[in-house]
Amino acid sequence: MKRKIHVPPIKTQGIKTKLVEWIINQINFEIKGKWIEPFMGSGVVGFNLKPKRAIFADINPFLINFYNAIKNKEITHYKVKIFLESEGEKLRKKGEEYYYEIRNRFNKYHDPLDFLFLNRSCFNGIIRFNKNKEFNTPFGKKPNRFRRAYITKIVNQVKYVEECIRKYDWIFVAQDFRKTLMEAGADDLVYCDPPYLGRHTNYFDVWTEKDEYDLYRLLSQFKGKFVLSTWYKNKYRENDFVRKFWNKFNVITKDHFYHVGGKEINRNPVIEALIINFELNYIEKPKVKNIKADKPQILLFENKL
Repeated sequence: MKRKIHVPPIKTQGIKTKLVEWIINQINFEIKGKWIEPFMGSGVVGFNLKPKRAIFADINPFLINFYNAIKNKEITHYKVKIFLESEGEKLRKKGEEYYYEIRNRFNKYHDPLDFLFLNRSCFNGIIRFNKNKEFNTPFGKKPNRFRRAYITKIVNQVKYVEECIRKYDWIFVAQDFRKTLMEAGADDLVYCDPPYLGRHTNYFDVWTEKDEYDLYRLLSQFKGKFVLSTWYKNKYRENDFVRKFWNKFNVITKDHFYHVGGKEINRNPVIEALIINFELNYIEKPKVKNIKADKPQILLFENKL
């Protein structure tokens, strides 16, 4: 039976909505400790797995503030409905001018509801900040964005998160991934979805090769289980860092298509990879040379330990 996938209220680049079931299917064991996401992003995997205890961490404080506002009941699905109906009507009447008014207001006061408004009305749902940590994504050119059906969809997404937070012990914290991983224990399961080196636009901070190496080093030393999402190849090139850093772990692939991107050229099929440090649930004869993109498979490398 196919799992119903709940989409989070905040959209992010590279959201794993269509990969959630594949990722979760690799985790058919009980998590003794906490589910930990050092790169929360949309949080779509954890939100659908619904662990009893979880830490959702991200370097973007505005994202974390939004979910903490829900946790602290400063934001409710009812408040979201009233806010989007009011602000959406102003956007419909004033258009682009009002979007930039809200963007300036957010960059001054950092209201979580303004963050939601911008995320759902900006260009292609892209969360992007400049070097001064100011939200700078342009308007999405849809003054009628917040129609009744669209508001209802967002309200239901917020309501789902509300119910999960009320039921489960979930913590949201703004911090660097290194700190999050250093605090993880042997009974915890870490799920990492970092910015994709060589492919990711500036989400909140630049992701470098040093960051990738630090992530590799910390996960290699980690005593618990981890799952890492990354990209393996597209029609233009291969991700050399899968072979360079992650070759000693189990690697499985699946084709995927990203619809979120600033340019049409960035919305291409890509072979997604999961790096896993435990026994795989999906078993198939390994393919070494020709990687087919129509179904998941295990990769083997000559220097795999």
